Amino acid sequence: MFTQDYLLQRLLVKGEISNCKYHPSGHIYFTLKDSKGTIGCVMFAGSREGLSFRLSEGQQVIVAGSVDVYERDGKYQLYARQIELMGSGQLYEKFERLKRELEEAGMFAREYKQPIPKYIRTLGVVTADTGAAVRDIMQIAGRRNPYVQIVLYPAVVQGEAAAASIVNGIRALEGLGVDVMIVGRGGGSIEDLWAFNERAVAEAVFNCAVPVISAVGHETDTTIIDFVADLRAPTPSAAAELAVTDIRDILGEISGYEERLSRLMRRKLENSQMRLRNMRLRLRAVSPAGRLREKKMTALSMEERLRDRMNYILAEKRHVLQLYIERMRGLSPLEKLSSGYSYLEDEEGRNVRSVEQVGEGDMVIVRLKDGRLKAQVTEKCGSKFPVD
Repeated sequence: MFTQDYLLQRLLVKGEISNCKYHPSGHIYFTLKDSKGTIGCVMFAGSREGLSFRLSEGQQVIVAGSVDVYERDGKYQLYARQIELMGSGQLYEKFERLKRELEEAGMFAREYKQPIPKYIRTLGVVTADTGAAVRDIMQIAGRRNPYVQIVLYPAVVQGEAAAASIVNGIRALEGLGVDVMIVGRGGGSIEDLWAFNERAVAEAVFNCAVPVISAVGHETDTTIIDFVADLRAPTPSAAAELAVTDIRDILGEISGYEERLSRLMRRKLENSQMRLRNMRLRLRAVSPAGRLREKKMTALSMEERLRDRMNYILAEKRHVLQLYIERMRGLSPLEKLSSGYSYLEDEEGRNVRSVEQVGEGDMVIVRLKDGRLKAQVTEKCGSKFPVD
């Protein structure tokens, strides 16, 4: 009956792809579903020539083919000859294509992910100023830490102007220097969420110097910025919890640090007190006062010995000095003059030791012990007894 029915051999069936499997033989097995039911489908390898895209989960398609019974399982299934994307299916294909391009460009790489700071002062939010998303973020962030300042950029999150508005919001909050940023909106269809699948938005998130948490739709919704963002939150509420540390946890950590510091200080004081007691015992054992007295007596003895030695050396030096004085006195011209000798020199101060050094009429100076005389040579006589 199935093979003979004309309508069952030329069907167009619209639905969503699920459970898609590519068999090594080249056949494609998948399920087509809508809100009312499902039907198993198969596309044989010989029919894949006209397939211009790769089937994947969630695509909305129109399948042309025939219905027949698979005898082994005793159930009917759709044998596809042609598959075309429809509306949201085309968006899904565009999504997959952009995802592959950005992944190949390295924008999903883990090494580019910035860590989300644990303690923040300002939280930037790029989303619509109306709706459940912003209310949930403000409520949860305020409950977790009322001291965190929330800066909202009221962006358009749906429609043709949405992508540019979101990009402007990201750049504006980055310029303000917020500590972390949440970019997202509430749930919706793939068309509603499409602004978060635009290349411009993905590049703005990737290039943002501020850590970005994506929070688009519900937990099952996935957008391009989820892969580009530094952290993906399943919902806007979860994003607020990830961005804002609960103040009770912070106070708990502070209390823990305080307790640990007090414990360490007590331990250090106890150790210091123990060392002090040990040092007191050691000082008492070696009697510092007795050692000081002993050192003092030693110092006094050494001082006395030093004084005696110095007096002895001074006496010796005085004796030697006296000998030098006597020797110098014997060589002193003044001593000679005191003994009745005189000292003769010419007008230019040269010592006259021979009559040959002066002539008659020359002026000479005679030095005595109590002064000098100026005389003129009137006569020169030789001596029978020359003096050495």
